[in-house]
Amino acid sequence: MQARRFWGRGVAALIAAGLAVGLATGLALGTARPGTAGAAVVPHGSLPSPVANGYWLVTPTGGVEPYGVPSFGAPVGPLNQPLVAASPTADRGGYWLVASDGGVFNYGDARFYGSTGNIHLNRPIVGMGPTVSGQGYWMVASDGGMFSFGDAAFYGSTGSLALNKPIVAMARTPDGKGYWLVASDGGVFSFGDAAFYGSTGNLTLDQPIVSMTSTADAKGYWMVAADGGVFAFGDAGFYGSGAGTTGEPTARLVTTGDSKGYWILAQNGTAEAFGDAVGTSPRSQTLMFRGITPGDKAVLFAFQQLGKPYIWGGNGPVGYDCSGLTLASWTHGAGIGFARVANDQFHTAGTPVALNQLQAGDLVFWGSNTSDWTSVYHAALYVGGNWIVESTGDHVQLNAVSQWGMTDVMPNGRRP
Repeated sequence: MQARRFWGRGVAALIAAGLAVGLATGLALGTARPGTAGAAVVPHGSLPSPVANGYWLVTPTGGVEPYGVPSFGAPVGPLNQPLVAASPTADRGGYWLVASDGGVFNYGDARFYGSTGNIHLNRPIVGMGPTVSGQGYWMVASDGGMFSFGDAAFYGSTGSLALNKPIVAMARTPDGKGYWLVASDGGVFSFGDAAFYGSTGNLTLDQPIVSMTSTADAKGYWMVAADGGVFAFGDAGFYGSGAGTTGEPTARLVTTGDSKGYWILAQNGTAEAFGDAVGTSPRSQTLMFRGITPGDKAVLFAFQQLGKPYIWGGNGPVGYDCSGLTLASWTHGAGIGFARVANDQFHTAGTPVALNQLQAGDLVFWGSNTSDWTSVYHAALYVGGNWIVESTGDHVQLNAVSQWGMTDVMPNGRRP
């Protein structure tokens, strides 16, 4: 950081044989294509679109970072197994966190109905979903073993089947009387009143499927891949795809109430709107933030420094100044080094990146003259959704990029 200091304001239904298995190799009725029909237009130089109603970023080690929403709590101390899924309650007054051993952590108005933490699992838990009433939940393992708690009914599983690829997610039907399981190759298995409409099990995908979402009438569903590619089946309409447009790992697709649009959410809180979702925003979400890209890993390191003191010239681990934090995050988190002080980082670290293309871990800068790199006096680490981690004021903290206005924000960031 340069000579000017920048201040901030600041028990389970055990596995049984699946009886209502949908074929995992059906004909795909929709394909992911890099269409942009209905996509929101991002003005040049503007910041990426966030999940405007707020979200919680949940890290595998138990961190819960709130963005525009209340913090209801997080696990204290080391976890037996990493967190793999999270889900908010219907009123967004709490959330459940689930570990790979099926241990459940509940906060706010989310109630505890049971876990598999004391059961030997054949395969790790990979997802969860609350019931319609919110008085129960399902958990699914990577072999499709289903565990139901509270008022969650058991409708079947793939635990006794040999799968081509592991299960990665589940989605319940709107009435809660059935559910779909989806594998990473897009193979779909349907149970209860969940009908089978197609799959990508016989297609070669560029990236694995990560999530699926039902239409409001349960007569179709979407699947979304890690690159934002969208596959539509049944009466689910294709309104556009985020494939290859953000560079951020995709977390899920969230549909509008009339199923005539959707948002594709990246794991860092960036949102792309399609169809009638354009101009609106989804309800607050819980997003698992994993160390997939080098930038993600840098951000995860920075999260671990939150609350540490601002120290002029600080390089850690006790405390940091602004550019000391950005350098340490990339060096220790991703194994990438660059210049030490803020203006040199802006001038030489990695490559320039437009503000509307910022990804997790990118460096953001402030200067007294936005056309002169030597005037840069502050650096921060971009997280997503227009939020940053920075060392400012008296400690390392989370803040909005625009907290002091945008006048001094340099016209581009840097990607180490």
